[in-house]
Amino acid sequence: MVVAKIAPSLLSSDFARLADECERMLSLGADYLHMDVMDGHFVPNLTLGAPIIKSLRPHTKGFLDCHLMVSNPEQWVDDFASAGADLFCFHYEATQNASALIDKIHATGMKAGLALKPGTPVEVAYELCPKLDQVLVMTVEPGFGGQAFMPDCMQKVRELRGRFPDLDIEVDGGLDPENIQVAADAGANVIVAGSSIFKAASPGDVISLFRKVVNGAQPPSN
Repeated sequence: MVVAKIAPSLLSSDFARLADECERMLSLGADYLHMDVMDGHFVPNLTLGAPIIKSLRPHTKGFLDCHLMVSNPEQWVDDFASAGADLFCFHYEATQNASALIDKIHATGMKAGLALKPGTPVEVAYELCPKLDQVLVMTVEPGFGGQAFMPDCMQKVRELRGRFPDLDIEVDGGLDPENIQVAADAGANVIVAGSSIFKAASPGDVISLFRKVVNGAQPPSN
């Protein structure tokens, strides 16, 4: 049985206080720290890269869940491994050989994740899932924070969960207290949220709610 892992997206944090923001999220119960890496090419926005991860690493023991929205992700594997990333998640749409890239990531000691845009069929992930540590189902178009959740993407989550009951399935984009139940019921257990956590009056309460809903949606163990 999978368990809830709550991953605040640091894209919504105060970048001038990034290390402090990471520690604040961990103190409030976060399991992962979700780092949105955008190159201005694969997606139109430009955010952070390996040098920031490297600078951040000495200041937090948190699990750095790095989501690379970049072209040619292969060229960044060694840099992110050296920087201290814990998980390297690349987009299926950005590589010609996903299986080889997963092997390259694992060879560095990082965990490997595969991200799917809303328009990418979930079937492309099936043969790769036995090698993956996590699959990220995007519930918005990648590239910008603050977009509205796309509930149609939950069918991908349901299909993945039906085939891979022990897989970490992450959802990212527009998750909030109003739609977390939909994501949890579909089978998502790793929840990325930016605005709904960082802009909340009580971010810790939102993290706790997400955890309670996700764990409550898990089937009873035999």
